[in-house]
Amino acid sequence: MIIALESPVLKQPHPHSVAYLALARRFLLLLLVAAIAPSAYAIDAKRPRSQDKKPDFSGIWETTSPADDDLEPHTARRDAAPSAGVVEGGEIPYLPQALAQRQKNFEQRHTADPKLKGWSLGVPRGIYHREPIQIFQRPRDLTIVHQFGHSVRTIHTNQTEHPDDPNDWWLGDSRGHWEGDTLVVDVKHFNDKTWLDAAGNYHSDALHVVERWKLVDANTIEYQATIDDAKVFSRPWKLTVYLHRHPEKNFQLIEDYRYTLDYDQYYPPKPN
Repeated sequence: MIIALESPVLKQPHPHSVAYLALARRFLLLLLVAAIAPSAYAIDAKRPRSQDKKPDFSGIWETTSPADDDLEPHTARRDAAPSAGVVEGGEIPYLPQALAQRQKNFEQRHTADPKLKGWSLGVPRGIYHREPIQIFQRPRDLTIVHQFGHSVRTIHTNQTEHPDDPNDWWLGDSRGHWEGDTLVVDVKHFNDKTWLDAAGNYHSDALHVVERWKLVDANTIEYQATIDDAKVFSRPWKLTVYLHRHPEKNFQLIEDYRYTLDYDQYYPPKPN
């Protein structure tokens, strides 16, 4: 409450005058700025920064999203809980002939999913698969280590370009740059041996992914991926998931080499 006082030195504006109302507005605005500014600064200060002042994604992360079960909206089934999906617009825009292959994959998913063989999950599936990943960051690159299959991916951030005569890789070739506090990663040169989820959504060797990594706060990453593949999809499409930092004391990745399980009976060698 503001009380206007009479002073022999300075006469205050009348409470109903234009000057008084303008002064009151300025005073309230200053109070509002003073209240908001420290909290906004505190939120930003909690986001870790690397030595080069970029957002620091170092740590062990994992999604709580059911995206790996099925990227698209679906009702409950025996191998997946119901989900609203993570695809912008809800539906993946398949070409007609590719949609038929996707349906075949779905029907054979319990035996045909490459994940069941322990193979590398690829990009972007390895990010939202329900096992942790660990990120190591330095100015020239980021290294992502996946618990599943112990795949290792490098995102180059040193202004280098994709190779002119590339191989087709399981994880593609990743080249990143910063747009403000968002890491934008261009990924291409894939093979066609991975799926996008456990429901049979798939891609060809023409896959091109553009990722956007952004720290929402110190313990949350917003991950967006724009998927383009002219052999399979009628247009590019986008998905969004969130990754959460593991806070547990002494938490670490544990090697998950599933493709070696068939050989467990032989190792370690048994004495004669």
